[in-house]
Amino acid sequence: MEARLINNQSMSRYELPIAEGVAAVAYYALEDGRVVLRHTEVPNEYAGQGIGSRLAEAVFETLKAQGRRVIAKCSFMAAFATRHPAYAAMLDG
Repeated sequence: MEARLINNQSMSRYELPIAEGVAAVAYYALEDGRVVLRHTEVPNEYAGQGIGSRLAEAVFETLKAQGRRVIAKCSFMAAFATRHPAYAAMLDG
């Protein structure tokens, strides 16, 4: 699996390629200068392989490097951030 996170701005989502034409995705919106993480999807055939965690880490690392604040409305992203203090410190609301 390729580890390169893609910001697909036209679809308001971050994409983590898994295989040719297949990606795990995290949908987002921008709100008052913050990134709202709305929903995360990993294709069923790739569930339980840690791909969601790799996606979350890549998203949070990207946003951390940009100095962004985050609202995690996605329960998976919120739980991931809670388990990692450096990412939890980025959360608002």
